[in-house]
Amino acid sequence: MDALDESTCYVLPDAPTEELLIYLHGIVPPTKISRQKTNFETVVKAASRRANVAALMPRGRAGLAPKGHEGWWGWPTSRASYQSLASELLAELDDKRRRLEVLTGRPFQRVYLAGSSSGAYFVTALASRQALPVDGYGIISGGADVPDVDFAKLRRTPVYIGFGTYDTVGAGARAFGARLARVGFPVKVAAHPLSHGTAEIYLDEAFAHFRAERTD
Repeated sequence: MDALDESTCYVLPDAPTEELLIYLHGIVPPTKISRQKTNFETVVKAASRRANVAALMPRGRAGLAPKGHEGWWGWPTSRASYQSLASELLAELDDKRRRLEVLTGRPFQRVYLAGSSSGAYFVTALASRQALPVDGYGIISGGADVPDVDFAKLRRTPVYIGFGTYDTVGAGARAFGARLARVGFPVKVAAHPLSHGTAEIYLDEAFAHFRAERTD
């Protein structure tokens, strides 16, 4: 695991690649080392290297975690926090992508955005607005329908939705997937016998789905 800067890690596969995954973590405590941080970094590293995809793992913002996790890092999950922080965070993500391209000496032709838990809800918000145009959205252990969005007007970007059967997010994730499917999105909804959080199987399936739906 290498550091792009003090708030961003990255992983490069063994062979050159034109694909990039930007992965948004779930809530993590404000410590240099934690079980939550180690888990998602290990998962992203293994799955992205297996798929020959570069990966960026930026850190969210402190103070965006739910009650009981004050000071933890997370992502905007409410309408108010999205309106306040989304533009700034998107500019940062774009800057980090460009810096990684300079480091690798080549532009990424295909970019995927995925996240788990807190990150998944922010990915859902971005996908619902297509505020960050990418070639695939991965929503893991999170996601919910957004009733005030007309998805029929959006570009039909592939979406992967994965969750654990021992989690509580299944109903919302399935409803969001069904809504996307009704208007023609290439969507894959997958449930696995897991609890809340990320796992390699989700990213393995997401990469396969994005590539299967590639039209260029």
